[in-house]
Amino acid sequence: MPSSSSAAPRGYYGRHIFFCLNERKNGEDCCALHNAQAGFDRCKAKVKEAGLAGPGKVRVNKAGCLDRCAGGPVAVVYPEAVWYTFVDADDIDEIVDSHLKNGQVVERLLLPPDVGR
Repeated sequence: MPSSSSAAPRGYYGRHIFFCLNERKNGEDCCALHNAQAGFDRCKAKVKEAGLAGPGKVRVNKAGCLDRCAGGPVAVVYPEAVWYTFVDADDIDEIVDSHLKNGQVVERLLLPPDVGR
């Protein structure tokens, strides 16, 4: 019988961060053209290095198009549904340290709600 301890995660992972790595072949703007893969790689390494990876903790995932290309590159953290844009390793480090580790949204990196494809 599962434990009802308050320390138990709500799901298998406490948080997911999805990085759009979509590459459009037709020349349209896409996250892949804005170093999304480097952001994903950096996040995955930082999460692992910080001991945040694994069940009950954080999962870093690749995603196809998230339909917010105009703000690319983009990532979204669930279960909070917080959308980020980022430009460099420092931005990724701040997302990991502030949001994924401590639950504090990085306001300066929030993707405006009206930014779509």
